[in-house]
Amino acid sequence: MAQRDQAENVAALRAFNRVYTSKLGLLNRHLDNSPFTLSEARILYELAHRSAPTAAEIARALGLDRGQISRTLKRFADRGLVEARDDPRHGRHQLLSLTQDGKAAFAALEANTREAVAGLLTTLPPFRQRRLIAATEEIRAIFATDTLPIVQLRGLEPGDIGRVTERQAMLYAEEYGWNRDYEALAARILADFHQSFDPAREAAWIAEMDGRMVGSIFLVRGKTAEVAKLRLLYVEPDARGAGVGKMLVDACVQRARDTGYARLELWTNSVLTAARGLYQRAGFLLVDEAPHHSFGHDLVGQVWSLDL
Repeated sequence: MAQRDQAENVAALRAFNRVYTSKLGLLNRHLDNSPFTLSEARILYELAHRSAPTAAEIARALGLDRGQISRTLKRFADRGLVEARDDPRHGRHQLLSLTQDGKAAFAALEANTREAVAGLLTTLPPFRQRRLIAATEEIRAIFATDTLPIVQLRGLEPGDIGRVTERQAMLYAEEYGWNRDYEALAARILADFHQSFDPAREAAWIAEMDGRMVGSIFLVRGKTAEVAKLRLLYVEPDARGAGVGKMLVDACVQRARDTGYARLELWTNSVLTAARGLYQRAGFLLVDEAPHHSFGHDLVGQVWSLDL
């Protein structure tokens, strides 16, 4: 990623954080008019939702310093909110739990917090509420795992034909300046594919990462029984380099081979260098090329072929 792009990303995340902390009142010393600071409220939440945790477990869960946890727990104990007992499995550990006063304090904090968040939501119209909740669920999902995203392929589902058309049209417009003629072409190809779909000789794959569509490819029967076509390969820019394109091309080639086709062909343009590299590495050979004016540009169309 270019340095400028990273700087813009940092600025965008910081801007979000400023709005988020302000709107939720996280800059206030005490949360939701309670006697607890934000960190104290989070520790209280862990105590209420864990079964006899240790201080170390809470520190790990919240990513807080053990000393800060110990000081907070001491304040809670002094106020009669927390009690501790020896861990029979480990003599040096103590198991923590809320007292009745602690449970009452947490219940009051929880009620205040729910009321405050509900009040914030009511300031937004329903459409923006849905957008906000969808965005928060996306953010939570991203931070909920520290593993690398896995590329998965699946078949077509309702809405995919429209999404593939949209993403192809937008990406080629952004990256190559192609006009709406390409969108119309992609829409016709996909409409024809749907209307005359032959499950015995055709197939489609959608690539996903973290549940998000990041690419597609289609195996379409050709004019003769021996020849199939590879069509509408694309990969989202932020998913490139993760092996998505290779996985899609390999799946298409293998299905064409398993189906009994003798040859797999595709049409592309010389400016699509990344895609051409994928085809070459898969064994495709350039068999024909010719200049043409399409999508608002002078291009060189190419036909590539793979003997199966």
